[in-house]
Formats: sequence, C-alpha cells, structure tokens
Amino acid sequence: MHHFKQLIVWQKSISLVTKIYEYSKNFPDFEKFRLLQQVCGSAVSIPSNIAEGSGRESNKEFLLFLNYALGSSFELETQWKIAFNLNYISENQHIEIEKELYEIQSMILSLRKKFKQINEVKEVLEK
Repeated sequence: MHHFKQLIVWQKSISLVTKIYEYSKNFPDFEKFRLLQQVCGSAVSIPSNIAEGSGRESNKEFLLFLNYALGSSFELETQWKIAFNLNYISENQHIEIEKELYEIQSMILSLRKKFKQINEVKEVLEK
C-alpha cells in the first residue's frame, strides 16, 4: 500500500480540482448536466484514481489506476479546451489549468515508469 496523501501528484491534483470547480462556476446553466458534469467528473477522477490505486495490494494494480488517472487528465484537457473554445472560461484560466495538467501528466508518467521498473525487477527476482 502506498500513502497517496504524501504523493505530490495527488496533492497537485486536489488543488487542480479546486480550481476547476472555481473556474467552472460561470458555465451557462444549460451546461449543468452536460459539459460541466464531464469537466468536474474528469477532474475529480484524477486524484481519486491515484488514491484508489494506492490502496491496492500490488504495484501492478497501482499502475492500472495511474493509467486511469492519466486517461482522466487527457479527458479533462480536451473538455477544458472545448470550454475555452465556447468562451466559458478566460484565456488565463485556460492556460493556467493546461499548465497544471501538463505537470500532473508528467508526474503520473514518471511515477508509472518508476513502478513499471519495480515490477520488472520483481519479476526477474521471482524467476
């Protein structure tokens, strides 16, 4: 088991969720059950998957949930771009979130690489 609260990527993802909720308050009412729901769902999914994966029994399972978190980050990136194109958010908000997403994606990729290497070593030792 991993201590997800100590992972900087989890901490940054929680901060990102807070900003997403703050910035998306100005979405039009008709988006409440459409784009807004998807944006918030994707954002929440990133730290949630990191946390859930950290509670799994193996590094292999943790890797799977890191992949889910990464996928959610790409979904959010796409949805945030759509929100920008529809003028629901400002250019500054778009750029800020995009930068944070790139950083989080990079961190997830690095963490994933680390756990893949650990799994490879374990597999060799078990043979």
